[in-house]
Amino acid sequence: MTEQRGEPDTLSSEPGTDEQSAADQDSLSFWQMLGSVGAAAFGVQSSKNRQRDFSRGKPLHFIFLGIAFTAVFVLLVIAVVRLVLSSVG
Repeated sequence: MTEQRGEPDTLSSEPGTDEQSAADQDSLSFWQMLGSVGAAAFGVQSSKNRQRDFSRGKPLHFIFLGIAFTAVFVLLVIAVVRLVLSSVG
């Protein structure tokens, strides 16, 4: 039987270990991501939050939230314009 010395045993980590809980802590919450998307849409993102987003965020989550935010914004603008036009005429 041969031993592998000097290499960490990466296969022995079980679900629920400290590594997994640390990864969960490092990921952004929905509200943090939504706040970042909103701040980015208006161009007021702080450098601290930008660094946090790039280091802990997942690009796909930001893409989906950005598309959803844009769709809601466009629908809101359409609703406001229709409301104003219906009250004028």
